[in-house]
Amino acid sequence: MPFLAWAAAFLLVPAGALLIGAFRTQDGEFTTEFFKDIFKGSSLDAYVKSVEISLITALLGGALGFLIAYAALSPGAPRLLRPAFLTFSGVAANFGGVPLAFAFISTLGTVGMATRALDAMGLNPYDHGFTLFGFWGLVVTYLYFQIPLMIIIIAPAIDGLKAEWREAASNLGATSTQYWRYVGVPVLLPSILGSMVLLFGGSFAAYATAYALTSGHIGLVPLKIGELINGNVLSDPHQAYALAFGMVIVIAVAMAIYFVLDRRASRWRRSVQ
Repeated sequence: MPFLAWAAAFLLVPAGALLIGAFRTQDGEFTTEFFKDIFKGSSLDAYVKSVEISLITALLGGALGFLIAYAALSPGAPRLLRPAFLTFSGVAANFGGVPLAFAFISTLGTVGMATRALDAMGLNPYDHGFTLFGFWGLVVTYLYFQIPLMIIIIAPAIDGLKAEWREAASNLGATSTQYWRYVGVPVLLPSILGSMVLLFGGSFAAYATAYALTSGHIGLVPLKIGELINGNVLSDPHQAYALAFGMVIVIAVAMAIYFVLDRRASRWRRSVQ
């Protein structure tokens, strides 16, 4: 009961407030214009850009995180690597927002200088190579917490790979490629895909890191919501409600996919025990 009350107060009630605000005008009248507006113009571009960066970071972070996790946590790895990697991953996965942006700016300051030089020459810095304050700079920054998060999430699935399976496959004459094709990948794939879905959701909703790095130059949905709520010129809270409700729908779809994949992975784990 305490958990349900907590969830209702900080999940269901805010979601209900977003739903009501998205379909009301300033005068309290019902309207669908705000919700329709998220499918066109700058709002649609913000959703497309947010989905793009979330998909890229989820796929890259998931793939790299899995490879690093398997190399460090597999049975043949040195025992000292496991606590070191899990401890660092736990810290790095929660190191985000303005401190992470400042750390990257301090480390890659020359990239920022190059961006300012292009801007001073009248060139768009986001169209000329890599810049920390552009799309790919944001991708690199997001990977700093996406990869460790993937390591933490996928670690239990890697622990579920039994050494006896590889030994049995080897005794039956299977090569390493055949083992991964018919045993390793089918067992781990639901967990890997489910973890990538979680990475997608975390990246899609990130705000502070993107704002600190780009100052709103990249049109992401969380940044646009912040502009509509806090802006002196573009203040439109009901449009912000509609954008936020759209984010809730995207996250809900992602979580539904995750639950389906997690159930399939759980079925695999129960069947081999």
